[in-house]
Amino acid sequence: MSGHSKWHNIQAKKGKADAKRGKIFTKIGKELIMAARNGSSPDTNAKLRDVIAKAKANNMPQDTITRAIKKGAGELAGVNYEEIVYEGYAPGGVAVIVNVVTDNKNRSAGNVRHAYTKYGGNMGSSGCVSFMFQKKGELVIEKTDELDEDEVMMMALDAGAEDFASEDEVFVVTTTPEDFGTVREALESNGIEFLEADIKLIPDMYTAVDEETAVKIQKMLDALEEDDDVQDVYHNAEFPEGFEE
Repeated sequence: MSGHSKWHNIQAKKGKADAKRGKIFTKIGKELIMAARNGSSPDTNAKLRDVIAKAKANNMPQDTITRAIKKGAGELAGVNYEEIVYEGYAPGGVAVIVNVVTDNKNRSAGNVRHAYTKYGGNMGSSGCVSFMFQKKGELVIEKTDELDEDEVMMMALDAGAEDFASEDEVFVVTTTPEDFGTVREALESNGIEFLEADIKLIPDMYTAVDEETAVKIQKMLDALEEDDDVQDVYHNAEFPEGFEE
């Protein structure tokens, strides 16, 4: 079945870069705080269950998870965060969406706008590119000798997954946002562990760019991802084959 390998490869490299910079726990911590506002029990808060699964897939310590949940639920003192989405274009007409969780809206808006314009892009109005993306759940499973591809595929599809793809080193299971938790829990109950477990934005189509434009876009993406307020950056660039992101 078809997958989203181009998009996944970009996201996987981004994830590795985040971890290398030591920011991934901070970002997931913010997600846990936001999710826990609607209840601190994962039994009754589906969003919190999903973020906890993401935290565990990234090897986040249990005490760190618990502390973030308590902050979100008001049991511990914490920062008052708000979520903001910025949209716009990178060089070459590439669509870029930036998800921010911040305690200072003005600071975040200024930083994001600066990153767009400095590298030849421009920030647009709300909705200007989001129609080009679909929200999907994605579960990434490392291939091992113990896992049979057909069995994992049938488990995923029987649980309600939309798609299953076999890539070089991983299986990628795609779901609707609504079915993400159900599919994740079904696979977990069968002993499946995840390298990634998250709901993300996947572009409907990609915009091919040349090497020179790709370099400019990558600089812009790096600047955005290095911002402490930025949670996720999504884009629809199709980089030239062999381009090092």
